[in-house]
Amino acid sequence: MGGNDYFWGLLTNFLFMNAMDSAGVGVALESSALWRHFEALCAIPRPSKNEGRAAAYVVSFARSLGLECHQDEAGNVVVRKPASPGMEQRKGVILQAHLDMVPQKNEGHPHCFDTDPIQWERDGDWIRARGTTLGADNGVGAAAALAVLEASDLEHGPLEALFTVDEETGMTGAMALEPGLLQGEILLNLDTEDEHELCIGCAGGLDLVVRFPFTLEPVEPRSVGFRVALTGLRGGHSGMDIVLQRANAHKLLVRFLSDVAHTLNVQLVSLDGGTVRNAIPRESFAVVAVPAAHLEPFMQKMAGYQRMYQSDYASVDEGVTLGAEELACPEMVMDMASQELLLNALYALPNGVMRMNPKLPGVVETSTNLAVLSTGDEEVTMQCLLRSASDSMKSDLARMMMSVCTLAGADVQFSGGYPGWKPDPESEILGIMRDLFRKLKGRDPEVTVVHAGLECGIIGAAYPGLQMISFGPTIQHPHSPDEKLYLPSLKPFWELLTGTLRQIPERG
Repeated sequence: MGGNDYFWGLLTNFLFMNAMDSAGVGVALESSALWRHFEALCAIPRPSKNEGRAAAYVVSFARSLGLECHQDEAGNVVVRKPASPGMEQRKGVILQAHLDMVPQKNEGHPHCFDTDPIQWERDGDWIRARGTTLGADNGVGAAAALAVLEASDLEHGPLEALFTVDEETGMTGAMALEPGLLQGEILLNLDTEDEHELCIGCAGGLDLVVRFPFTLEPVEPRSVGFRVALTGLRGGHSGMDIVLQRANAHKLLVRFLSDVAHTLNVQLVSLDGGTVRNAIPRESFAVVAVPAAHLEPFMQKMAGYQRMYQSDYASVDEGVTLGAEELACPEMVMDMASQELLLNALYALPNGVMRMNPKLPGVVETSTNLAVLSTGDEEVTMQCLLRSASDSMKSDLARMMMSVCTLAGADVQFSGGYPGWKPDPESEILGIMRDLFRKLKGRDPEVTVVHAGLECGIIGAAYPGLQMISFGPTIQHPHSPDEKLYLPSLKPFWELLTGTLRQIPERG
């Protein structure tokens, strides 16, 4: 990664110059350790389900420090660090972050997440990747935990650092944690993305996979093949960004296809797009056959839909583009009955925010994301992620979506359900961190419940009575190639983390 040594010098200087404000705490060295580990993680390919090399990095690093280290069968890593002198009677703290990242890239970008390092660059006060997700979610949290393990001059009680795997595609690492593995009484989850927030609760989730069967039939004579592309959307995190009302590429493309199928006898060959269930799809593609006699109205309708979409989504997805590239005409297309059932079901399926939380203004309670479409030889597969802070609302949404899909003759399967994290506004750790936040910043933190999945709900269910809180630096647009990390937020994040460790109370 050429030029990073020079950049690291710039960053260290930046952090040093900013380390004397906010209570006069100098953190250049600690923050540079955090950055060094984040840089190392960026160089290690670690998409979900392929985090083995990142886990090996953690294990090797822990052993180089002489720390106790254990890796379970799922791949999660736990590292234990003894208390600093005089802090042995403090309550045990678990620092928790996940090693995997969401692999999203712009259409046509040559990056391979299984083999290539993340190529990052500085953009003013921000760090972003070149055409891909950055992996600051949750690479920065993992790097902070590693920096704490490395530091020799921090005051802290007994520490455990838990590095989980496969958080982004189902939280299977957290679900597979060995019983009795953790010993601490307080869990600090380092996976929140706003430096001004302390998170004390999150939504639960449920995966939906639907298979729409079809048969093939010969294309109508005198037809022209096209690859239709709906691109240019911003996408984003299907939990944190769903409230922004950004467009879903699949829903926009299906709206257009449903129209031209009914009015111009356009025949569908395939529908594909989206890569992961927890990212709002930015691009969607279809291969179609258009009757030659209807080419002009087909192009006119496409131009009209593009203008309409650009007007409707001007404030949130101003780059939306709908276009078509001519292809060799396919010989076979979906049978008409299956095509109609598929398009009707996809058009009718709920998507986006379903209900706001009546007790927490501005917080989404229930949502769904039509995330991935892929066409095989005899079926179109759809993946969705349902989220809700309410088990009953999540169940109701699941039944609603199942009803639409079964009417279309599809096979419906639910899996990967995980619990939400019920807030405890009276917890001891919240009081400690709220007071420290006020001292460091001269203002109160925003105590929040997020419409996203955090591993706290799963870990808390396995370890009842564990006090939990989540916080982190500022990261914008995770789960999309627009993801970026705000450099000035690293210092207050580090101060809050290390200051909290100093103030953990003694065991009762």
